Amino acid sequence: MKSILFLSCLLFLFVEPPLSAAAERFRTDINPALLYWQAFGEWPSLSEEDSAYVRTNDWRSRQPDERFGQLMAQYDNSFKLLRRAAKAKVPCDWGYDLTDGPEALLPGLAKAKAAAQTARLRVHWHFQRGDQAAARDDLAAAFVLGRNVSKDRILISALVQFAIENIITAAVAENFYRFTPETLRQLLAEIDASPTRGTIAQCIAFERYSFRDWLVRNVREIQKSSPSEEKAMTQIRELIRRFLSAGENPDFTQIEKVVKAAGSTPEGVIAYVKGVDALYDEADVLMTRPYPEFQTRIKAFNERVANHPNLFVHMFFPIFENCRNKEFAAEVSIAMLRAGTEYRLAGEAGLKRVGDPVLKEPFAFRRFQFAGEDRGFELRSKFHGRGFEEALIFVEKGGPSFQVSAKNVGKPVL
Repeated sequence: MKSILFLSCLLFLFVEPPLSAAAERFRTDINPALLYWQAFGEWPSLSEEDSAYVRTNDWRSRQPDERFGQLMAQYDNSFKLLRRAAKAKVPCDWGYDLTDGPEALLPGLAKAKAAAQTARLRVHWHFQRGDQAAARDDLAAAFVLGRNVSKDRILISALVQFAIENIITAAVAENFYRFTPETLRQLLAEIDASPTRGTIAQCIAFERYSFRDWLVRNVREIQKSSPSEEKAMTQIRELIRRFLSAGENPDFTQIEKVVKAAGSTPEGVIAYVKGVDALYDEADVLMTRPYPEFQTRIKAFNERVANHPNLFVHMFFPIFENCRNKEFAAEVSIAMLRAGTEYRLAGEAGLKRVGDPVLKEPFAFRRFQFAGEDRGFELRSKFHGRGFEEALIFVEKGGPSFQVSAKNVGKPVL
């Protein structure tokens, strides 16, 4: 009996599994966030010299050398985990405790953006070795990471998601001629299968909870535990200081202004904070509106914010127009990537299948010349929510590098 059991074990270990089993040689039921933290834990610590070598050289126009390849290989374990996280079949839960309000720590955001930037670098080494699949998988894994970053429904996380999408879009465009048509088709399929994009509208409820509700909750706790109203107001002043400290360039002169406007009582402060509720309700709807309607309504919204007597309104609400415009720009960017890929795969007919999702019109198409030489083609949208028209240049021939997207599109890389 023991011999039979031993032989069965050997067969299990060494006989090639069926194709369906071979396709899943790792677990897909693990919270992706856990895999991401494992990947970040494996992240190599490059020396200052090596880091400068990787980051300051322009690998778009320079052939990657052996040293570059050895440094990129140090990220292999991390990207192995990032790729596995991209295939997870369970929701991503980062485990952030939003009861900390504006003081909540979000250490995964900077690491996620760094991972996308590193994927953009690693692509050059993958192409140098002729490994199309590795280039595809690294970019797809980083793209999915960006989408999963936003699953906490925190506003800054949604903005990091947009930034990561822009990094990956640029990475594809600047290496466009290196991809085979089949690899591009596969990458587009990976992007289509990614988790849905987190939206600014989904973040409004969490913004309210993390700021408005955090202040009200803490003021009530101070009110209950303080022996006198005077001591309660001392603690409330410190609470407002903590709140302001969580933002950039805090203006602590606002503390006394808020206290005075609220009547210098805990109940007055609570009522004052609740004075923002109507604008949260309006923003909740406004952030779902399509661009033409949004463009009209945001002007009236911003005017009410600018003239509102409640100082907390000035702290909470001026950011929403910029955030929504970045969301529109991200939608345009991905659509341009799709349109450029369809053009590569099916010519003019493919290009016509994908239009501008924000302005509901075709993208402008033109050949792009750099230093007097045709280097590819440019797609352009008239949408200028970020202060410039959105454009993406698809590089079809090697040579001196230039910016393929964003504000300085078409300009030399300095």
